[in-house]
Amino acid sequence: MIDIKNLSKWYGHFQVLSECSTSVAKGDVMVICGPSGSGKSTLIKTVNGLEPFQKGEIIVDGISVGAPGTNLPALRARIGMVFQNFELFPHLSVRENLTLGQVKVLGRSQDEANARGLKYLDRVGLLSQQDKFPNQLSGGQQQRVAIARALSMDPIAMLFDEPTSALDPEMINEVLDVMVGLAQEGMTMMVVTHEMGFARKVANRVVFMDKGHILEDCGKDEFFGAPRSERARDFLARIIH
Repeated sequence: MIDIKNLSKWYGHFQVLSECSTSVAKGDVMVICGPSGSGKSTLIKTVNGLEPFQKGEIIVDGISVGAPGTNLPALRARIGMVFQNFELFPHLSVRENLTLGQVKVLGRSQDEANARGLKYLDRVGLLSQQDKFPNQLSGGQQQRVAIARALSMDPIAMLFDEPTSALDPEMINEVLDVMVGLAQEGMTMMVVTHEMGFARKVANRVVFMDKGHILEDCGKDEFFGAPRSERARDFLARIIH
């Protein structure tokens, strides 16, 4: 479903991604981990064109992300994205946040968008909060609304960019529980996270990055049991400790 080949990206003279290659099959749950500044978030943002790249190729469900003429808004409508800081519209109610993209991008009627949005709001356990505004919700609740908003667009895959890193510790599990449920239902997912418990429980693939390079790309049992690179072994020893 997602194929990344020899991807490189620069910010000016600084190379943030270097010859990165990996692929995600339908139903895969890939966790991308590594130290801060390793290129994880940049990699995931290139998948739906939020970050341009200078070299390599990304194919998403048969569509070349970097090709001239690719309709990136249409592509993004099919690839759900959940950010670190929720990115909800503060002046819109929860229900309006859920329906705006459906109406504007997918052309759904307001009634259809409402029904779809409320279905997924119920799915994340927040149906009773539909008339509130984002600043009336906890961080964990806002992130669950953001997940519901992405699901309302009927995505073929979901991208998560450190979805729990801005949350208080007691709110992390309520978001991870929703993500675990999605994975168990067969949603294709790429997840940038430091939550190794989530990776052990849900991921079938782990990509480990450092300094813009993919050093490990393997099954989770291999990664947690016997990572090949010394850098990954050191990272695991520190983060699990």
